[in-house]
Amino acid sequence: LTAANKTLPFGTKVKVTNLRTKKSVVVRINDRGPFTKGRSLDLSKAAFNSIANHRSGTIPVEYEIID
Repeated sequence: LTAANKTLPFGTKVKVTNLRTKKSVVVRINDRGPFTKGRSLDLSKAAFNSIANHRSGTIPVEYEIID
């Protein structure tokens, strides 16, 4: 599963947690973005669907770099 971030190096593994449901997913950074102000990560569709319903649009998350 993958995600985009503006500053993290490609290949970085990140644990992303949905703050509403407490569901988490581990993703690998493989792209740059998001380019919308106020967003920190852009999750792939599969990654997003594993922690939230795709109809949610955007969700509040916290993330941490893991080894």
